Amino acid sequence: MQVTVEDVSSVKKTLHIEISKDDVAREVDQAYNTLKKTAKIKGFRPGKVPRSVLERMFGKNVHADVSSKLIQNSFFDAVKKTNLNIVGQPQVDPPQLDPKGPYAYEATVEITPEIENIDFKGLKLKRTNYQFSDDEVDAQLKTLQQNLARHQQISEDRPAKADDIVLIDYEGFKDGKPFAETGKTENFTLKIGAEVVSKDFDNQLIGMKPGESKEFEIKFPEDFFNKSLAGNEITFQVTLNEIREEMLPDIDDELAGKVGQYETLDELKNAIKDNLKQGYAKRTEQELNEQIFAALISKTDFETPDTLVDMELEGIIEEAERSFAYRNTSMEQLGLSREGIAEKYRDTALKQVKRHLILSKLIEQENLALSDEEVENGLQEMSDNFGHALADIKTYYNENKDKLELFKHTLLEKKAIKLIIDNSKIEDVKPEAAEASKKGDRKK
Repeated sequence: MQVTVEDVSSVKKTLHIEISKDDVAREVDQAYNTLKKTAKIKGFRPGKVPRSVLERMFGKNVHADVSSKLIQNSFFDAVKKTNLNIVGQPQVDPPQLDPKGPYAYEATVEITPEIENIDFKGLKLKRTNYQFSDDEVDAQLKTLQQNLARHQQISEDRPAKADDIVLIDYEGFKDGKPFAETGKTENFTLKIGAEVVSKDFDNQLIGMKPGESKEFEIKFPEDFFNKSLAGNEITFQVTLNEIREEMLPDIDDELAGKVGQYETLDELKNAIKDNLKQGYAKRTEQELNEQIFAALISKTDFETPDTLVDMELEGIIEEAERSFAYRNTSMEQLGLSREGIAEKYRDTALKQVKRHLILSKLIEQENLALSDEEVENGLQEMSDNFGHALADIKTYYNENKDKLELFKHTLLEKKAIKLIIDNSKIEDVKPEAAEASKKGDRKK
């Protein structure tokens, strides 16, 4: 077998592979010998069919099977011979087989880029010292209060007004015919002013009394968030069944117990404070990471394989689909598509791939490794964060070694980031100064 490598780019290569005619003839002979044992052809006993008959009847299929086998076997040998670190699947357009000659084909592949050693020391980073306020704690308490609110039917005889909770029956028509997106719905609950359907729809409900019916038209704008309604003029028939008011519970120990089995309001407040601290710590970490990778990407020049970007992009799309499914909706219902998301987030995927490649290079460059204790601590952290038993997590990874290696690599990436931070020059700043600095950067 002969192999030559043509450079298409630094990360794309075309392998020119040629298999000798002797190897081709041997594979063809073996294929016909195997076929001869199993072929059932009228007029011939099993195993006695002449090869000329087999060639006439099955030649195309045999040649296709042999071509596939030759490519499969020779490609992996060629990869070993050339020491190419291939990512993704090769692109091969199999030529027709000449059973009496050599077999030559081309395989275009992408490889991991070769990255020069990275100078990661001495980066100038700004670390924002976020501090939560009492107002943020109060805001979260009020949100919890809203979540536990009861809706009670009003006793007075009055029309609906802003901020009322109403129960309505409705149906929407387009050009005089029922419209699927606004199908007949009974006892639908909405808060006037929340714009569940639209602002104009809410305004039409103001002034209606229980038992009253009304017909009105709504023209949805072209850029309406629900693409199924965008640009459409819908005639609604609405009946207001009931007006309710919101009854808020007191913010006290009883509310704390309903929220999360806390015994006192102070316990709930402390939990909120801890959550805010963790959120701000995560925000600070993310901002540091953004600064790190913006700096390293700008000073590290390499091409990125499209295959890796496509794989990262597919992960982003699948995560979006899972998120929509969790909320009992879909991309299609929101007027989105896989193609649209792919176009919007391709640059994000590209940056993410570059980050992984840079970190992988640093792991190799600095000979980073994990101790058994570090792996154990990583598994324990996962157990704490997701609420799964440590033993169950270990069992899962023991049964899925590829997932375990991916998990370990993630820990190594975190170790590489810590190494960068430990070797950086960090300036602690207040949130106001950090925001002013960002605005200045955007103006440049």
